[in-house]
Amino acid sequence: MISALLALWFAAQTVSTEAAQHMQAGISAEKERKPAVAIEEFRKVTELEPSLAEGFAQLGQAYMQNQDYGSAIAPLKRALELDRDLIPAHQLLGYALLAQGYASEAIPHLERVQDKAALGIAQVQTGQLTEAMANLEAALAAHPNDPDLLYYVGRASGLISKQSIDTLMARYPDSARAHQAMGENYFVLRRMPDAEQEYREALRLRPDIPEVHLELGEVYAGAFQWAKAEEEFRAETQMQPGNAEGFYRLGAALLEQGKVGEARTQLKRADNLMPDMPETLYSLGKAALLDGDAAAAEQAWTKVLSIEKESPLAAQAHFALASLYRKQGKTAAAQQQMQEFQRLQQKSNPAQQSAKPDTR
Repeated sequence: MISALLALWFAAQTVSTEAAQHMQAGISAEKERKPAVAIEEFRKVTELEPSLAEGFAQLGQAYMQNQDYGSAIAPLKRALELDRDLIPAHQLLGYALLAQGYASEAIPHLERVQDKAALGIAQVQTGQLTEAMANLEAALAAHPNDPDLLYYVGRASGLISKQSIDTLMARYPDSARAHQAMGENYFVLRRMPDAEQEYREALRLRPDIPEVHLELGEVYAGAFQWAKAEEEFRAETQMQPGNAEGFYRLGAALLEQGKVGEARTQLKRADNLMPDMPETLYSLGKAALLDGDAAAAEQAWTKVLSIEKESPLAAQAHFALASLYRKQGKTAAAQQQMQEFQRLQQKSNPAQQSAKPDTR
């Protein structure tokens, strides 16, 4: 696209026959992915026509095609000295500066051409996080499967989150939210006693604070202290009766304690609040089977597989169905489900393909 624009700019110029020949040879070399040849041809253009901005822009682009971004900067800057309105040169220079780590210098050029993706990346690097998120999200909407954009949206949101938490800790270190944030940090670090202490302090300071009972319950669940986990999850559902995750966690904790009937009730509540969550459906299947309802278990696990195709949870559902069909004497169906389980296990971890999932 940039090459085509430069070619259009060049076509409007009056240059010597020799310079035109070198320009066309350089463009052809670029198309043939021969950047070294293109560089030599465009350099000759700049020597023959030192006032031709397009020649310097093409030379800069050839350097960039050769991944020599540092060498591209000087000719691109010269192109803009000769023609401040040469839009492709602004875009190329923005890219080259950004690639070399000169994000602040790249921003005016990227703003000029409204390249939201590159502009957002440059703004992340210069700490302009709010502006970066707006540009990156706009770019991601246009290109939803771009891995670079996905990475930088995640990075920008993470930095904004850290910035907010740092401000919280600095200004209100003794607040309930500060203790909650510390608890979350300790939880990530697997320092569970510290996380428990911070969550408890948050609840002491503010008993009605939402989400903290849920987070504290996860601390206990991670330590297999299911009775304590149940207590916290139940408190969360009482505080927030519309919180689907709270009911899912409560159901899972009850199931771990063998309280199958109530577990099934709470998991159904979670599914009603937020239908078709695969984790809820999988647990519903387990609860149904333990409750003697094989048909409901099969229905739940089959629904999991209509949503999840290649995930570890899909592998668990295949294994559960294989076990169910084997008990029912459906040998062919059991074998098919086991083959899918083994395929997914091998895909996720070839060295552990024989490992079996949780069957509780």
